[in-house]
Amino acid sequence: MLQNVAAVLLDGVHPFELGVVCEVFGIDRSDDGLPVYDFAVVSAEGPSLGTHVGGLSVTTPYGLDRLDEADLIAVPAGNDFATRVYPPELLAALRRAVDRGTRVLSVCSGVFVLGAAGLLEGRRCAVHWHHAAELSRQYPRATVEPDVLYVDEDPVITSAGTAAGIDACLHLVRKEQGPEVANKIARRMVVPPHRDGGQAQYIERPLPRSRCDTVGEVLVWMERHLGEEVTVEQLAARAHMSPRTFARRFQQETGTTPYRWLLRQRVLLAQDLLEATDETMDAIADRAGFGTAAALRHQFVRALGTTPNAYRRAFRGPEAA
Repeated sequence: MLQNVAAVLLDGVHPFELGVVCEVFGIDRSDDGLPVYDFAVVSAEGPSLGTHVGGLSVTTPYGLDRLDEADLIAVPAGNDFATRVYPPELLAALRRAVDRGTRVLSVCSGVFVLGAAGLLEGRRCAVHWHHAAELSRQYPRATVEPDVLYVDEDPVITSAGTAAGIDACLHLVRKEQGPEVANKIARRMVVPPHRDGGQAQYIERPLPRSRCDTVGEVLVWMERHLGEEVTVEQLAARAHMSPRTFARRFQQETGTTPYRWLLRQRVLLAQDLLEATDETMDAIADRAGFGTAAALRHQFVRALGTTPNAYRRAFRGPEAA
Protein backbone atom coordinates (compact mmCIF):
# COMPACT_ATOMS: atom_id res chain seq x y z
CA MET A 1 0.00 0.00 0.00
CA LEU A 2 1.06 3.56 -0.68
CA GLN A 3 -1.11 5.70 1.51
CA ASN A 4 0.84 7.20 4.41
CA VAL A 5 3.81 9.35 3.34
CA ALA A 6 6.27 11.32 5.48
CA ALA A 7 8.98 13.68 4.28
CA VAL A 8 11.71 13.86 6.93
CA LEU A 9 13.77 17.05 7.06
CA LEU A 10 17.08 18.20 8.47
CA ASP A 11 18.31 21.72 8.98
CA GLY A 12 19.39 23.28 5.68
CA VAL A 13 16.81 21.38 3.62
CA HIS A 14 16.50 22.41 -0.02
CA PRO A 15 12.98 23.72 -0.66
CA PHE A 16 12.78 22.49 -4.25
CA GLU A 17 13.52 18.89 -3.32
CA LEU A 18 11.03 19.11 -0.46
CA GLY A 19 8.52 20.67 -2.84
CA VAL A 20 8.86 17.74 -5.23
CA VAL A 21 7.67 15.31 -2.56
CA CYS A 22 4.93 17.69 -1.38
CA GLU A 23 3.68 18.21 -4.93
CA VAL A 24 3.32 14.51 -5.70
CA PHE A 25 2.05 13.26 -2.34
CA GLY A 26 0.89 16.27 -0.35
CA ILE A 27 -1.87 17.79 -2.51
CA ASP A 28 -5.52 16.75 -2.41
CA ARG A 29 -6.48 15.88 -5.99
CA SER A 30 -9.61 13.92 -5.11
CA ASP A 31 -11.59 16.20 -7.46
CA ASP A 32 -9.77 14.36 -10.28
CA GLY A 33 -10.52 10.98 -8.77
CA LEU A 34 -6.95 10.62 -7.55
CA PRO A 35 -5.92 9.08 -4.22
CA VAL A 36 -5.38 11.35 -1.22
CA TYR A 37 -2.26 10.53 0.76
CA ASP A 38 -1.94 10.94 4.51
CA PHE A 39 1.05 13.25 4.19
CA ALA A 40 3.21 14.88 6.85
CA VAL A 41 6.40 16.91 6.95
CA VAL A 42 8.57 15.58 9.79
CA SER A 43 11.52 17.29 11.46
CA ALA A 44 14.54 15.36 12.68
CA GLU A 45 15.98 18.43 14.43
CA GLY A 46 13.30 20.36 16.28
CA PRO A 47 10.06 22.11 15.29
CA SER A 48 11.69 24.82 13.13
CA LEU A 49 14.29 24.22 10.43
CA GLY A 50 16.27 26.57 8.24
CA THR A 51 16.64 26.09 4.49
CA HIS A 52 19.40 26.96 2.06
CA VAL A 53 17.31 29.92 0.91
CA GLY A 54 18.01 33.00 3.02
CA GLY A 55 15.12 33.96 5.32
CA LEU A 56 13.02 30.88 4.53
CA SER A 57 12.32 28.35 7.27
CA VAL A 58 10.04 25.35 7.74
CA THR A 59 7.97 24.75 10.87
CA THR A 60 6.23 21.45 11.62
CA PRO A 61 4.64 19.86 14.71
CA TYR A 62 5.73 16.36 13.66
CA GLY A 63 8.76 14.59 15.11
CA LEU A 64 10.44 11.30 14.31
CA ASP A 65 7.69 9.23 15.94
CA ARG A 66 5.51 10.12 12.93
CA LEU A 67 7.77 7.92 10.77
CA ASP A 68 6.54 4.80 12.56
CA GLU A 69 3.21 4.87 10.71
CA ALA A 70 4.52 5.75 7.23
CA ASP A 71 4.37 3.51 4.17
CA LEU A 72 6.92 5.75 2.46
CA ILE A 73 9.59 8.00 4.00
CA ALA A 74 11.09 10.58 1.66
CA VAL A 75 14.43 12.26 2.41
CA PRO A 76 14.95 15.49 0.43
CA ALA A 77 18.39 17.00 -0.17
CA GLY A 78 20.02 19.56 2.07
CA ASN A 79 23.14 21.60 2.68
CA ASP A 80 26.41 19.73 3.25
CA PHE A 81 24.68 16.34 3.33
CA ALA A 82 27.84 14.70 2.00
CA THR A 83 29.87 15.80 5.03
CA ARG A 84 27.56 16.42 7.99
CA VAL A 85 26.79 14.15 10.95
CA TYR A 86 23.21 12.92 11.23
CA PRO A 87 21.11 12.45 14.37
CA PRO A 88 21.44 8.82 15.52
CA GLU A 89 17.70 8.77 16.27
CA LEU A 90 16.92 9.51 12.60
CA LEU A 91 19.26 6.80 11.31
CA ALA A 92 17.76 4.26 13.71
CA ALA A 93 14.22 5.24 12.66
CA LEU A 94 15.11 4.72 8.99
CA ARG A 95 16.59 1.29 9.70
CA ARG A 96 13.50 0.26 11.66
CA ALA A 97 11.30 1.47 8.85
CA VAL A 98 13.06 -0.62 6.22
CA ASP A 99 13.07 -3.64 8.53
CA ARG A 100 9.27 -3.52 8.78
CA GLY A 101 8.82 -3.08 5.02
CA THR A 102 8.45 0.68 4.73
CA ARG A 103 9.94 2.20 1.60
CA VAL A 104 12.48 5.03 1.80
CA LEU A 105 13.09 7.42 -1.08
CA SER A 106 15.90 9.96 -1.34
CA VAL A 107 16.02 13.02 -3.55
CA CYS A 108 19.51 14.09 -4.65
CA SER A 109 21.94 14.34 -1.70
CA GLY A 110 19.33 12.86 0.63
CA VAL A 111 20.96 9.58 -0.38
CA PHE A 112 23.83 10.36 2.01
CA VAL A 113 21.35 10.05 4.89
CA LEU A 114 20.40 6.59 3.67
CA GLY A 115 24.07 5.70 3.37
CA ALA A 116 24.73 6.83 6.94
CA ALA A 117 21.86 4.59 8.06
CA GLY A 118 23.53 1.60 6.35
CA LEU A 119 20.77 1.24 3.77
CA LEU A 120 22.94 1.41 0.64
CA GLU A 121 25.20 -1.56 1.31
CA GLY A 122 24.89 -4.16 -1.41
CA ARG A 123 22.43 -1.99 -3.32
CA ARG A 124 22.52 0.05 -6.51
CA CYS A 125 21.74 3.72 -5.98
CA ALA A 126 21.45 7.05 -7.78
CA VAL A 127 22.59 10.55 -6.86
CA HIS A 128 23.22 13.83 -8.67
CA TRP A 129 26.26 13.32 -10.88
CA HIS A 130 28.10 16.05 -8.94
CA HIS A 131 28.05 13.85 -5.81
CA ALA A 132 28.61 10.45 -7.44
CA ALA A 133 32.34 10.16 -6.79
CA GLU A 134 31.99 11.18 -3.13
CA LEU A 135 29.11 8.77 -2.56
CA SER A 136 31.19 5.94 -4.05
CA ARG A 137 34.13 6.88 -1.84
CA GLN A 138 32.09 6.94 1.36
CA TYR A 139 30.07 3.81 0.61
CA PRO A 140 32.23 1.45 -1.46
CA ARG A 141 29.81 -1.45 -0.88
CA ALA A 142 27.10 0.44 -2.74
CA THR A 143 26.96 0.50 -6.53
CA VAL A 144 26.52 4.12 -7.56
CA GLU A 145 24.84 4.61 -10.94
CA PRO A 146 25.96 8.12 -11.96
CA ASP A 147 24.06 8.28 -15.26
CA VAL A 148 20.51 7.32 -14.27
CA LEU A 149 17.61 9.46 -13.05
CA TYR A 150 16.61 7.04 -10.29
CA VAL A 151 17.17 3.50 -9.03
CA ASP A 152 14.47 1.29 -7.53
CA GLU A 153 16.08 -1.25 -5.19
CA ASP A 154 12.86 -1.88 -3.29
CA PRO A 155 12.43 -0.87 -0.48
CA VAL A 156 15.17 1.73 -1.12
CA ILE A 157 14.54 4.17 -3.98
CA THR A 158 17.17 6.79 -4.77
CA SER A 159 17.03 9.62 -7.28
CA ALA A 160 19.40 12.10 -8.86
CA GLY A 161 19.21 15.86 -8.55
CA THR A 162 16.21 18.16 -8.45
CA ALA A 163 13.66 17.14 -11.09
CA ALA A 164 14.79 13.51 -11.03
CA GLY A 165 12.98 13.32 -7.71
CA ILE A 166 9.76 13.84 -9.64
CA ASP A 167 10.65 10.90 -11.87
CA ALA A 168 11.26 8.66 -8.85
CA CYS A 169 8.05 9.68 -7.08
CA LEU A 170 5.93 9.17 -10.20
CA HIS A 171 7.64 5.83 -10.79
CA LEU A 172 6.60 4.69 -7.34
CA VAL A 173 3.02 5.87 -7.88
CA ARG A 174 2.96 4.05 -11.23
CA LYS A 175 4.33 0.90 -9.61
CA GLU A 176 1.85 0.88 -6.72
CA GLN A 177 -1.26 2.49 -8.18
CA GLY A 178 -0.94 2.08 -11.90
CA PRO A 179 -0.03 4.26 -14.90
CA GLU A 180 -3.40 6.01 -15.02
CA VAL A 181 -2.91 7.52 -11.55
CA ALA A 182 0.71 8.47 -12.27
CA ASN A 183 -0.22 10.01 -15.62
CA LYS A 184 -3.00 12.09 -14.09
CA ILE A 185 -0.72 13.42 -11.36
CA ALA A 186 1.92 14.24 -13.97
CA ARG A 187 -0.68 16.02 -16.10
CA ARG A 188 -1.73 18.17 -13.16
CA MET A 189 1.92 18.98 -12.51
CA VAL A 190 2.50 19.67 -16.24
CA VAL A 191 5.47 17.30 -16.35
CA PRO A 192 6.11 14.17 -18.42
CA PRO A 193 4.99 11.00 -16.61
CA HIS A 194 8.21 9.33 -17.75
CA ARG A 195 11.40 10.86 -19.14
CA ASP A 196 13.73 9.15 -21.57
CA GLY A 197 17.45 9.07 -21.02
CA GLY A 198 19.44 9.71 -17.89
CA GLN A 199 21.86 12.12 -16.25
CA ALA A 200 24.56 11.58 -18.85
CA GLN A 201 23.01 14.22 -21.09
CA TYR A 202 23.27 16.85 -18.31
CA ILE A 203 26.78 16.19 -17.01
CA GLU A 204 29.28 19.01 -17.48
CA ARG A 205 31.24 17.89 -20.42
CA PRO A 206 34.86 18.97 -20.73
CA LEU A 207 36.63 15.74 -19.85
CA PRO A 208 39.43 15.97 -17.33
CA ARG A 209 42.78 15.82 -19.06
CA SER A 210 45.13 13.26 -17.63
CA ARG A 211 48.87 13.71 -17.86
CA CYS A 212 49.62 12.98 -21.48
CA ASP A 213 53.36 13.15 -21.80
CA THR A 214 53.71 11.25 -25.06
CA VAL A 215 50.29 11.36 -26.75
CA GLY A 216 49.27 14.94 -25.89
CA GLU A 217 50.05 16.35 -29.35
CA VAL A 218 48.12 13.53 -30.97
CA LEU A 219 45.11 14.26 -28.76
CA VAL A 220 45.13 17.88 -29.90
CA TRP A 221 45.30 16.73 -33.52
CA MET A 222 42.43 14.28 -33.00
CA GLU A 223 40.25 17.00 -31.44
CA ARG A 224 40.82 19.20 -34.49
CA HIS A 225 40.03 16.41 -36.98
CA LEU A 226 37.02 14.67 -35.45
CA GLY A 227 35.25 14.56 -38.80
CA GLU A 228 38.02 12.52 -40.42
CA GLU A 229 38.37 8.76 -40.49
CA VAL A 230 41.63 7.76 -38.80
CA THR A 231 43.23 4.48 -37.83
CA VAL A 232 45.45 3.54 -34.92
CA GLU A 233 48.27 3.08 -37.43
CA GLN A 234 47.89 6.67 -38.64
CA LEU A 235 47.78 8.02 -35.10
CA ALA A 236 50.81 5.95 -34.11
CA ALA A 237 52.72 7.33 -37.08
CA ARG A 238 51.96 10.89 -35.93
CA ALA A 239 53.34 9.98 -32.50
CA HIS A 240 56.38 8.27 -34.07
CA MET A 241 55.58 4.96 -32.40
CA SER A 242 54.59 1.50 -33.42
CA PRO A 243 50.80 0.89 -33.27
CA ARG A 244 51.25 -1.51 -30.36
CA THR A 245 53.36 0.93 -28.32
CA PHE A 246 51.01 3.82 -29.15
CA ALA A 247 47.92 1.87 -28.04
CA ARG A 248 49.62 0.93 -24.77
CA ARG A 249 50.81 4.48 -24.05
CA PHE A 250 47.40 5.90 -24.98
CA GLN A 251 45.65 3.58 -22.52
CA GLN A 252 48.14 4.44 -19.78
CA GLU A 253 47.83 8.20 -20.22
CA THR A 254 44.11 8.62 -20.97
CA GLY A 255 42.57 5.59 -19.27
CA THR A 256 40.84 4.44 -22.44
CA THR A 257 41.48 3.28 -25.99
CA PRO A 258 41.95 5.60 -28.99
CA TYR A 259 38.62 4.43 -30.44
CA ARG A 260 36.65 5.08 -27.25
CA TRP A 261 38.35 8.43 -26.69
CA LEU A 262 37.57 9.51 -30.23
CA LEU A 263 33.98 8.29 -29.98
CA ARG A 264 33.42 10.25 -26.75
CA GLN A 265 34.84 13.43 -28.27
CA ARG A 266 32.59 13.02 -31.30
CA VAL A 267 29.54 12.69 -29.07
CA LEU A 268 30.61 15.83 -27.19
CA LEU A 269 30.92 17.74 -30.45
CA ALA A 270 27.49 16.51 -31.55
CA GLN A 271 26.04 17.71 -28.23
CA ASP A 272 27.55 21.17 -28.76
CA LEU A 273 26.20 21.36 -32.30
CA LEU A 274 22.73 20.23 -31.23
CA GLU A 275 22.65 22.87 -28.50
CA ALA A 276 24.13 25.78 -30.42
CA THR A 277 23.19 25.36 -34.11
CA ASP A 278 20.23 24.61 -36.37
CA GLU A 279 22.23 22.22 -38.53
CA THR A 280 20.52 19.10 -39.80
CA MET A 281 21.25 15.69 -38.33
CA ASP A 282 23.10 14.71 -41.50
CA ALA A 283 25.31 17.81 -41.29
CA ILE A 284 26.04 17.23 -37.60
CA ALA A 285 26.80 13.57 -38.25
CA ASP A 286 29.27 14.56 -40.95
CA ARG A 287 31.00 17.26 -38.88
CA ALA A 288 31.27 15.00 -35.84
CA GLY A 289 32.70 12.08 -37.79
CA PHE A 290 29.74 9.70 -37.64
CA GLY A 291 29.08 9.77 -41.38
CA THR A 292 25.32 9.30 -41.31
CA ALA A 293 22.43 10.46 -39.14
CA ALA A 294 21.63 6.82 -38.38
CA ALA A 295 25.15 6.21 -37.04
CA LEU A 296 24.97 9.43 -35.03
CA ARG A 297 21.68 8.35 -33.49
CA HIS A 298 23.00 4.88 -32.64
CA GLN A 299 26.13 6.13 -30.88
CA PHE A 300 24.29 9.03 -29.19
CA VAL A 301 21.72 6.67 -27.66
CA ARG A 302 24.46 4.29 -26.50
CA ALA A 303 26.42 7.09 -24.85
CA LEU A 304 23.64 9.26 -23.40
CA GLY A 305 20.50 7.15 -23.31
CA THR A 306 18.53 9.60 -25.45
CA THR A 307 18.20 10.47 -29.13
CA PRO A 308 19.77 13.53 -30.82
CA ASN A 309 16.31 14.96 -31.51
CA ALA A 310 15.20 14.50 -27.90
CA TYR A 311 18.46 16.05 -26.70
CA ARG A 312 17.96 19.11 -28.91
CA ARG A 313 14.37 19.51 -27.68
CA ALA A 314 15.52 19.29 -24.06
CA PHE A 315 18.11 22.03 -24.45
CA ARG A 316 16.56 24.31 -27.08
CA GLY A 317 12.82 23.73 -26.84
CA PRO A 318 10.38 21.68 -28.95
CA GLU A 319 10.49 24.07 -31.90
CA ALA A 320 14.19 23.34 -32.42
CA ALA A 321 13.78 19.62 -33.18
